[in-house]
Amino acid sequence: MSKELTILEENILILLAGKQLYGLQIIDAFQEATKGKKKIGFGSLYPTLHKLEKKGYIKSKWGEETPEERGGARRKYYTLSGLGEAALTRANKIRTNLEAWVPA
Repeated sequence: MSKELTILEENILILLAGKQLYGLQIIDAFQEATKGKKKIGFGSLYPTLHKLEKKGYIKSKWGEETPEERGGARRKYYTLSGLGEAALTRANKIRTNLEAWVPA
């Protein structure tokens, strides 16, 4: 399995850096951060979260609240793992190198 990040995976890792978020928070944060110009739908978010977790880049855990407190739904919270932090550092370094590149 490739360890390369897609743009969506990278964006999700950026959102999770230093935070613990559940799915709807990720969707809302992405839309708010892009001032509504970009959106993540449920159909792409959750498969991407599962891929990131399978790659070891994020960890998840169920929230402490009971289903009754949440109106029947439980929240699953996602955090960046050490491997995810390293992947994000590599992606940022590549981005910095691309920005600094000058033709010979």
